[in-house]
Amino acid sequence: MSTITPSRWRNRAGVLVLAAGVVVALAGCSANASADSSGGSADGTVTIGAHSNGAATETKVTVTEDSKLHDALPAAVKDSGKLTIGVGALPSGFPPLAFTGDDQKTLTGSEPDLGRLVAAKLGLEPDVQNATWDNLFVGIDSGKYDAGFSNITVTEQRKEKYDFASYRQDNLAFQVLADASWTFDGDPAVLAGKTLSVSSGTNQEKILLEWQKELQAKGKDFAIKYYPDGNAIKLALDSGKIDGYFGPNPTIAYQNAQSKGTAKETTTAGTYSGAGSSLQGLIAATTKKGSGIAKPVAAAINELVEDGTYAKWLQAYNLSNEAVQTSEVNPEGLPLDAS
Repeated sequence: MSTITPSRWRNRAGVLVLAAGVVVALAGCSANASADSSGGSADGTVTIGAHSNGAATETKVTVTEDSKLHDALPAAVKDSGKLTIGVGALPSGFPPLAFTGDDQKTLTGSEPDLGRLVAAKLGLEPDVQNATWDNLFVGIDSGKYDAGFSNITVTEQRKEKYDFASYRQDNLAFQVLADASWTFDGDPAVLAGKTLSVSSGTNQEKILLEWQKELQAKGKDFAIKYYPDGNAIKLALDSGKIDGYFGPNPTIAYQNAQSKGTAKETTTAGTYSGAGSSLQGLIAATTKKGSGIAKPVAAAINELVEDGTYAKWLQAYNLSNEAVQTSEVNPEGLPLDAS
């Protein structure tokens, strides 16, 4: 068992916050910074969800290389024959996004898998390497990694130093029991009278407290209960002590999948942008500014969207509710005063 403790969303872009307060079981926790590149092959076959220990539905796809995109890459990347993908999942990983697989060596999860798909589209061998969150960016800065695929949120501050190719919405979600009678469509009025849980010190707590203040001004309210970890939150939800848990969408999608077929099956009542009401937050492949890599990566993602591979990737990880219609280079990010 490995516990990922809460940290502030703006500092970690959701990577550690994704499992804030949630205790997750991993198939293996490698302390080695290298990772097996399984999942990609010379013929373009990629296995999505390989060795994922139930975090994904294993799906084999064949990706056709686009020679024009390959030719658009910087010479150094083309000459190397590989796309070096950095993932900041050390020390213990964060399913379903990135973690050591049940073979004790493969870095599996939605993030490295998309990197493998992009590499195949670009006609390159994927070289997936694991690092701590801080060393991921050191690696991008130094050129050790061509691109970071690690649930990195686009922010205006980061755009001063990095180029981005977006690939997923950055969403929060409400987790409820499968037989719950309420859903959330973005209007906090539906929360009135309910008891909710959230992890302390996170972006989702900030948003929930803002909604509470808004409702209180209208003479309405909801209760917030805090628990020490994810197990306690789940027990509170199962027993009816809370009506829902507000947390990162990927973590909740993973937990929902794990609860399938149990007496206390959970589901998602609705999602909300991690950037708040004025902006849809985005997760993006991250490259060194001016490296010339972000544009062909975005084009590769868009081809994966067009041929349906992208949808299969999201579906395998139960993340279809975070789909984007197109990958954008350097889209609008969280403002400087919020990042």
